[in-house]
Amino acid sequence: MSVYTVHEAPARVSASPAAERFIFVRDGFSWWAFLLAPLWMLCHRMWLVLIGYVAISGGIEAALVTFGASRAAISVVGLLISLLVGLEASTLRRFTLHRRGWSNVGVVSGDDLEDAERRFFDAWLRSTRPGAGAASATTAGLPSGAPAGVPHVSQTPHVVGLFPEPGAGR
Repeated sequence: MSVYTVHEAPARVSASPAAERFIFVRDGFSWWAFLLAPLWMLCHRMWLVLIGYVAISGGIEAALVTFGASRAAISVVGLLISLLVGLEASTLRRFTLHRRGWSNVGVVSGDDLEDAERRFFDAWLRSTRPGAGAASATTAGLPSGAPAGVPHVSQTPHVVGLFPEPGAGR
């Protein structure tokens, strides 16, 4: 099951329909970012990340050439940099979205993107419906950031669990 962070567009960009104001960023390794890092960055309009990638990669390669490293060593270092970009691709996307003013409104899990979207929008619609109280917004994972799909635990005196009440004696 994949985990996605959900980001909402800033107010100045959100003239689009309500469902299109959200972007889902999958947490995990990105094969496209690993294989084609510069193209992947251009595709996602990550200009500062691309400039940093080119500067760091070029600087490391220039330093290796200056110190007389073999072509195999330079290739291995380039492969390791690509591996790092593939591992941190979702973090780089979240950084770029945050820099553009997008806000992180929740975390949702699903078998694929479609399942995660369905879970998020089901919870979002429940929390935005007229008459929905604060409890339904908390269970929906908005805006508290709790994962959608987590069952709501009622606060009754006969709760079974490790921590039945917040702040209770341990």
